[in-house]
Amino acid sequence: MPEIELSSGTIDYQDTGGEGPVLVFGHGLPMNETQWRKVVPLLEGYRCILPTLPLGGHRRPMHPDADLSHRGVARLLGEFIERLGLDDVTLVLNDWGGGQFLVSEERGRRIARLVLVACEAFDNFPPGPAKALATICRVPGGVWLLTWLMRIPAFRNNRNGYGGMSLRGIPDEIVADWFAPATRSRAIRRDFAKFATSAPRRETLLAWSERLRDFDRPVLVVWAREDRLMPREHGPRLAELYPKGRLIEIADSSTLVPEDQPELLAEELTGFLIETGAEPVRHTI
Repeated sequence: MPEIELSSGTIDYQDTGGEGPVLVFGHGLPMNETQWRKVVPLLEGYRCILPTLPLGGHRRPMHPDADLSHRGVARLLGEFIERLGLDDVTLVLNDWGGGQFLVSEERGRRIARLVLVACEAFDNFPPGPAKALATICRVPGGVWLLTWLMRIPAFRNNRNGYGGMSLRGIPDEIVADWFAPATRSRAIRRDFAKFATSAPRRETLLAWSERLRDFDRPVLVVWAREDRLMPREHGPRLAELYPKGRLIEIADSSTLVPEDQPELLAEELTGFLIETGAEPVRHTI
């Protein structure tokens, strides 16, 4: 897996390559690129790039002084895009919503489109059921305790936690992979805690959200009807916030739409990309 040295540390990423339009995918806490494992193979003709952001599932710790707040990670994502020389990027987010804040930064000029899939928005950082996780992470040793608890099926599958993020259920080996780095490394547990406890006050979050109105490029908002973490009303509210926002709702899915409805998500994403001028590269034999 390729790696790149950024100002906050080294991150790894997957890159399908090719000449097609560039899609950059964000992920949730403490997930990694496998969050999109069912969707990426359905996006033939596009170059899909999946950085493992320092949200707790990253494999190498960041520098001790790294800014791992929501805006800090958004800026790091912008630095990643800039360092790879990517332009006309479609940024696709699911669960973690802080990547939206990149479009209010100078590096956000490289973002041509946004696709917001059942993600944090407005003052929902972290989502209601996840606030207990943030509380645990504030306690010394809390992240270690969380990694230990995640080994217990009743805790791992609880509908008020990770078990509520997918109606289909997240395979145990995928969840184990997400938590493995924090299980092994004290420095990564430090990073995990820094990010998980970084959400600012409600007033600050709402002020940041208002700045998103200035993003005048196409935005597709994809909301899950059975989501337990992201309020149903946030879907239409987000679509109205962005001048060129459009909403679709997907039934029979919770937060992790890439897990529950990958085919439908890929279909809607491809349609949006073609409609907004990002045609896939098709090779003829």
